[in-house]
Amino acid sequence: MLEPGDDAPEFSLSNQNGEEVSLDDLPGEYAVVYFYPRADTPGCTTEACSFRDDWDTYEEAGVAVVGISDDPVEDLADFREKYDLPFDLLSDEDGEVSAAYGSYGEKNVFGNEVMGVFRNTFVVRDGEIVEVYEGVDPENHAEEILGDLGLN
Repeated sequence: MLEPGDDAPEFSLSNQNGEEVSLDDLPGEYAVVYFYPRADTPGCTTEACSFRDDWDTYEEAGVAVVGISDDPVEDLADFREKYDLPFDLLSDEDGEVSAAYGSYGEKNVFGNEVMGVFRNTFVVRDGEIVEVYEGVDPENHAEEILGDLGLN
């Protein structure tokens, strides 16, 4: 798992529209890179909507947000539209970027061992990890980050 002070692994992934988005492309002083297991499932929806609900604060503070999962682009487009999410969702179907962030591997889902994305978040500033959140609570996570950055 990456830690504060580590270099953030660079990435270039397709967003919900099939457009390439890179870490270096993200605007603002900070970038929140959050990993989530599956689009349009209860916990992932709660987490995404919490970022949406706090979006004005993130935007005013110049904090970019991207969500990354191993869902295909088409599923991300539907998820983003259904919940009116104002930030990009990125598709990491092979799990390569998620693994580089220590957020992909074997996990137990309903008694079955599967490979998938872990619910972790990284706050990046100038290419460096400044905050790490492992196994986050999806309900209060967006607000927690704002508090840790002194923005709420």
